Amino acid sequence: MDTDRILVVDDDPRIRQMLVRYFEDSGYKVRAVGDGAEMRAELAKTGYAAIFLDLVLPKGENGLELLRELRNTSDVPVLMLTGQDDITDRVVGLELGADDYIAKPFHLRELLARLRTVLRRRNACLTTPHSSGEEECFHFEGWRLDIGRRRLTSPYGEDVPLTTGEFDMLLVFLRNTGRVLSRETLMEMTRNRSFEAFDRAIDAQIARLRKKIETDPKDPSLIQSVRGVGYVFTAQLR
Repeated sequence: MDTDRILVVDDDPRIRQMLVRYFEDSGYKVRAVGDGAEMRAELAKTGYAAIFLDLVLPKGENGLELLRELRNTSDVPVLMLTGQDDITDRVVGLELGADDYIAKPFHLRELLARLRTVLRRRNACLTTPHSSGEEECFHFEGWRLDIGRRRLTSPYGEDVPLTTGEFDMLLVFLRNTGRVLSRETLMEMTRNRSFEAFDRAIDAQIARLRKKIETDPKDPSLIQSVRGVGYVFTAQLR
């Protein structure tokens, strides 16, 4: 997979043309398509470093449905584009695994900055060497998180895919087990700018992580809420 290959999924040909021209001028390889069927065809042919995905698409599909489909098979970074500044859609998008959420009309320079931030966080997860004395793997309650390979393995030996945001969040909890972390602290430690607008985005990310690692996400035992403060990771490490 090329680390500079970007896929744009938007039904507006003017936006597709504008983004292709701008990101190619910025050094990226860009492919733009107009609907979900074309997106699937592209992803079947090659890998992408990131996807810009419009919320509203033709042919009875929308971006949230495509995002849900993507997250069943891939952790590729997804930046949602929308002409609707609806807080509910934004929370749902982040809960489904979007890495950022950008309202139209947008400034191209901001779009480029957000893309670079997402890719920088992604690449840091994949390539940053460990400092001396840092654990390369965390083991908790039968789970295993391999930092270098960015792989989470369940107690049953199954690989559990994590988005960049989920990986960052879990790593913060593992490095601060037993410590109560406020939402503001989690925002700072994960450096996720898509969280900055509202606390519910943190709650949505944690809800997604709970679904992957908790026996009963509705009655969590690993990531517990502390009313009025934030969250605490209670698992025993070994």
